[in-house]
Amino acid sequence: MAGTQTALAAANENGAKAPGEAYLHSVRLIERLHRQLLDVIKDDLDRAGRDDVNSVQALLIYNLGEEEMSAGELRARGCYLGSNVSYNLKKLVEAGYLRHEKCDVDRRAVRISLTESGRRLRRRLHELFDRQTGMLGPSASVRTEDLELTNRTLARIERFWGEQIRYRL
Repeated sequence: MAGTQTALAAANENGAKAPGEAYLHSVRLIERLHRQLLDVIKDDLDRAGRDDVNSVQALLIYNLGEEEMSAGELRARGCYLGSNVSYNLKKLVEAGYLRHEKCDVDRRAVRISLTESGRRLRRRLHELFDRQTGMLGPSASVRTEDLELTNRTLARIERFWGEQIRYRL
């Protein structure tokens, strides 16, 4: 307890946030950034007149890439954030963006992959992200080094959260 108070006092004297305050700010920022990314994707889809797919589904397509996997693998690899993956996969199959085939080994399991329409949509998102990459420095003053530090920090938080779940800390 005394150590926490000392850390809080030192943080306040230096104008820095206390560790707990900084952590909670980061958690809120991560959540807001994800929602804003979905808004950016939706805006790009709207500009292209695409109303047959939503931003969550488009991001799922982007993250699936050229791989073939099951819905469980999609979640486990962190390619999908959301509780209704089955619903979105069904809608993407119906819209012609994904194909699904039963596995030869286990007929209960279904493998999903992109169709040509899915690959075209993925290319569109890749082009969007490429354009944004080119604008990060000039428009947002974000350098590659800044992103690398952010990515290392976020990877450590991801590992920490995973251990919290895995080891029930």
